[in-house]
Amino acid sequence: MDYLSSAIKVAASGLDAENVRLRVVSENIANAQSTSNIPGGDPYQRKVVAFASEVDRASNTAEVSVSNVQRDLSDFQLEYDPAHPAANAEGFVKFPNVNLLVEMADMRDANRSYEANLQVLKQARDLISMTIDLMRAR
Repeated sequence: MDYLSSAIKVAASGLDAENVRLRVVSENIANAQSTSNIPGGDPYQRKVVAFASEVDRASNTAEVSVSNVQRDLSDFQLEYDPAHPAANAEGFVKFPNVNLLVEMADMRDANRSYEANLQVLKQARDLISMTIDLMRAR
């Protein structure tokens, strides 16, 4: 049973980490066209999630966690639109450094990882249930 509880802990930590990743990707997509409120100001800056591996000393299992959510330092997209309220003195508007194709790929990857961790939880639950059934049959 100890292996099953370790599997559950690892899968649960993966679910938590992928949940944070999905929320960050959703925030990026929601702000993909956000501009600054002031002329020439910086718009929304894309965020990325950094994962870390941590060892749970009580169960001696390696679990995943979110070490931090950091800003992507790549350049903003510039578009010439002198009539836009956020345009700078030269008429350029800064748009977020969010690429929707990258975000959608990241979302799909996070979703698949989430589903894989969910499957581990289901399998562990089924194994525990089968073990209990076997113990009852004795």
